[in-house]
Amino acid sequence: MKTIKLTIFAAAMLVGALAQGQATVGFTNTVNAVVPDANPTGLIVSTNLSAVPGTISSVTVALDITGGFNGDLYAYLVDPNGNISILLNRVGVTAIGGNNYFGYGNTGFNVVLSDAGPANIHYYQTASPSYSGGQLTGTWQPDARNILPNSAPGVFDSAATSADLSVFNNMVPNGQWTLFIADLSAGGTSTLVSWGLTVVTVPEPQTWALVAGGLGTLVALRRRAR
Repeated sequence: MKTIKLTIFAAAMLVGALAQGQATVGFTNTVNAVVPDANPTGLIVSTNLSAVPGTISSVTVALDITGGFNGDLYAYLVDPNGNISILLNRVGVTAIGGNNYFGYGNTGFNVVLSDAGPANIHYYQTASPSYSGGQLTGTWQPDARNILPNSAPGVFDSAATSADLSVFNNMVPNGQWTLFIADLSAGGTSTLVSWGLTVVTVPEPQTWALVAGGLGTLVALRRRAR
């Protein structure tokens, strides 16, 4: 009887531990590579994650880019399973207030992209607090517009922001992560200084099922022992 009580207590403690069982893995890769100007082949960099337990509950991306014109850039992130999140898509291109085919002419990003950011990065000049010029900083939602970067301005305004970072949720994080970034208009040269990921995972559903099933069996045994 006493042994069964202790075992049930231990299993309950394990369930509690799993509830707190998030794992966070983060890294920053220094690149210092020029993004080819007016070249759709772009720049490709990648890194590998391994032995990260569980499945993804959230991903954030850090980008440090200097030089060039922000509205020229198109960037996306691919996970080991082939899912794609659009990080930048010609920020500032819009038909609102008159067609702007070129996007914002500001220089550089030093930002964190998160689905929990206060505003979408595509319209950062109109977001609050007001943009004060220079390299953009702060935390922003990814552009997430899964449309061709040479689309008409009005298409950017009407496009769904469906390719956000949640496309990675519930995936296994281990394997190769690839960042693609291209400068699609002539004039000005951007440099990718560094990029980074923070990946938060939770226990896989099978783990929950095994523990819950084991706990249920032990509870049944305790009742029968009475």
